[in-house]
Amino acid sequence: MKVTLFLPTLNEIQGMKAIMPRIKKEWYDQLLIVDGQSTDGTIEYAKEQGWPIIVQKTKGLRHAYIEALPHIEGDVILTFSPDGNSIPELIPDCINKMKEGNDMVIVSRYAGDAKSYDDDIVTAFGNKMFTTFINLFHGGHYTDAMVMFRAYKTKLIYDLDLHKHNSYETEEKLFHTDISWEPLLSIRAAKRKLKVADVPGDEPAREGGERKLQIIRWGSAYMFEVFREIFFWK
Repeated sequence: MKVTLFLPTLNEIQGMKAIMPRIKKEWYDQLLIVDGQSTDGTIEYAKEQGWPIIVQKTKGLRHAYIEALPHIEGDVILTFSPDGNSIPELIPDCINKMKEGNDMVIVSRYAGDAKSYDDDIVTAFGNKMFTTFINLFHGGHYTDAMVMFRAYKTKLIYDLDLHKHNSYETEEKLFHTDISWEPLLSIRAAKRKLKVADVPGDEPAREGGERKLQIIRWGSAYMFEVFREIFFWK
C-alpha cells in the first residue's frame, strides 16, 4: 500500500516549523504540499527544506485537492493539517487501520476520550450536528464526519465523484463560497456502505496563523449537501 501524505497550506509557516519535524519519512511514500498562495514565507520555507510543493492557481481547499490530483501517486491519500490541529504521531495508527482493509479511517475528535481544543461553542455544535444528520439521513456511523485528518483509498475520489465540479457548484453558487469535500466524502461513503473506522485523536489548538472558517456560508452549503444527497446522488 503506497501512501500519499497530503498537506494543504495557507500562511502556515509557524505551524509548519513546529509540526513538520515530528513527521517521519517512513510513515509515507509521497509527501505532497499544495499551497493556496501564502504570503508569510510558507512557500519559501517548504522549498528550502526540499519538499515538493504546488502553488494553487485557484484558491480554496477543494481546489487544492483538485489541482493535486494529477500528482498523487499513492493508493491511499492521508490528508493532514500542518497548522497544529493534527497530531503527527497519529499518522501510523491511521495507516495501520487502513491496512486492516478499511476504505477510510478518520482521526476523530469525538471518539473515546478525544476532544477538540480548537472548538468553540459554535463549531462544536456544528460539527456534532452535521455528523448526527449524516448518520441519520445517510446511514453513517460516524463520530466525526467533518474533520480533515483522515486516510482513504485514492480511488474513492473518482468512485464518489468528488473530483467533479458539478458535485459542489449549486451550493457554492447559492452561498457564494468555496467548500471542501470532507462532508461530501463522508455522506457518499455512508451511502455506499463503505468500511470506515475511527482513530480517536485530540485536536490541539492551532499553531499561529488564522482560522479560515466561513461558519455561516460553509454551514449553509454543507447543510444543503446533507439534504440534496438524500434524493440526487446514487
